[in-house]
Amino acid sequence: MVFTSSRTTGDNGYGERAEQMLELARDQPGFLGVDSARGADGLGITVSYWKDEASIAAWRDHAEHALTRSEGRERWYTSFAVHVAKVERSYGFARPAEERAL
Repeated sequence: MVFTSSRTTGDNGYGERAEQMLELARDQPGFLGVDSARGADGLGITVSYWKDEASIAAWRDHAEHALTRSEGRERWYTSFAVHVAKVERSYGFARPAEERAL
């Protein structure tokens, strides 16, 4: 699931709630992991990985997550979009630690 967002000015409790939601997500059946970044322009992208679409739907329907989404519309986001997608293949590269300073 890909969540893109633009934030309102100031933290307004966002950081604390984001940590709470991450901990809650980690406890959900089917949760596999998350990657997140926010650019200097304020655009945030969070990719959460789930076992299947049923796990994503259960997360969407979780009562505490639903309340936080509502609060997000009121306090933290000027806009957001959710994209549910299936990853068919994934690969990457990581330079060995001893070579990173070169």
